[in-house]
Amino acid sequence: MSQPIEPYISSEIGEIEAVILHTPGQEVENMTPGNAERALYSDILNLPVVQEEYQQFKSVLEKLTTTFQVKDLLTEILENQEVKTTLVDRICTFERVTEIKNDLLSQGPAELASHLIEGVALKRDTLTTFLSDERYALKPLHNFFFTRDASVTIYNDILISKMANRVRERETIIMEAIFRHSPRFKTSIITPMNKPDLGAETFIEGGDILIAREDILIVGNGVRTSTQGIDFLVNHLKKQKRRVHIVVQQLPDKPESFIHLDMVFTLLDKETCMVYEPVIKHENNYGTILMTIDNGKVENISRQPGLLKCLEALGMPLKAVPCGGHDLWQQEREQWHSGANFFAIAPGKLIGYARNVHTLEALQEEGYSVIEAENVINGTISVDQYKKFVITIEGSELPRGGGGARCMTMPVRRKKVM
Repeated sequence: MSQPIEPYISSEIGEIEAVILHTPGQEVENMTPGNAERALYSDILNLPVVQEEYQQFKSVLEKLTTTFQVKDLLTEILENQEVKTTLVDRICTFERVTEIKNDLLSQGPAELASHLIEGVALKRDTLTTFLSDERYALKPLHNFFFTRDASVTIYNDILISKMANRVRERETIIMEAIFRHSPRFKTSIITPMNKPDLGAETFIEGGDILIAREDILIVGNGVRTSTQGIDFLVNHLKKQKRRVHIVVQQLPDKPESFIHLDMVFTLLDKETCMVYEPVIKHENNYGTILMTIDNGKVENISRQPGLLKCLEALGMPLKAVPCGGHDLWQQEREQWHSGANFFAIAPGKLIGYARNVHTLEALQEEGYSVIEAENVINGTISVDQYKKFVITIEGSELPRGGGGARCMTMPVRRKKVM
């Protein structure tokens, strides 16, 4: 095995060196119209189509960087009996299913990893379970292919998220175990989980955290990241004694397509960002707050006249490309299907959905070439020929899960932006 990777992220756009993915499996199929809302979906997904589209996304990244799969990493750490016992005990205790603990411990690493992600069927061997409307003793992790949310690399640390919805907290437990025990990574972990001094109102998710520059974090405050969750992150950064500007952008509570900041704002290159204009540029009730911390103290906290103006005042002027182009109706339609949610593999080198045609036209106006994913995968086109581009992946089914290319990636390491 090669030397372990030391995580490091100091921007959203530095050349990607390693990323964690999770290929959707049976956990996506294990959903019905009756439980979709509980699983944080508005519809059920067609697994074969999801897997076909995801394979295209995954194949592009495998051509361009080092990729890891959650299930492979989990299987690997479960080879260690002590890790296996501790992880199963923690999950069963947290989800109040201690009756299946021995069954899980009797399984081999690969089978156990599958069950911890795909769920464990409820045995109908008692009157209670026979009459139960539930299908699973351990529920499937329908959302796990959005690996961005459960953990996030911030500088040299891994933040294990505190999810806003209990149905997703096993994702964080698994990711914490991976980063603590995998020989493939060497890192320190910060987490608000199991902190007796933090209340239930403390939650923070990776989709709301953007590292704009080495000294600027942008954090969304909405239904998935609370002010208390942001305060937890601020307190951690204060302990590091570093000088950081934390730009907090408030988000609408609904519709569900606004669940994270990266659904309305992503960084594309050193001079450009993608925005959903009604939230980021238009006059509205969603404020921007700037917190500056230095030498372990909050030096300043103040309201700002908008996210873009705040970044400009910090020496980071950005040209905003409109998600959905210049028509308000198309902006609303394409934002709904993650039109603002781009993943940068390097400055000005992006991955996004092909379906958001008006967004792509707006990028072309800024000099971006549009490249179909299949042409990259089969070698017909070399991305080295282009200075700025967006690789488009098929997205008839994947976007219905509620996320885009950024949501489906957990970057572990990027090069510094020069």
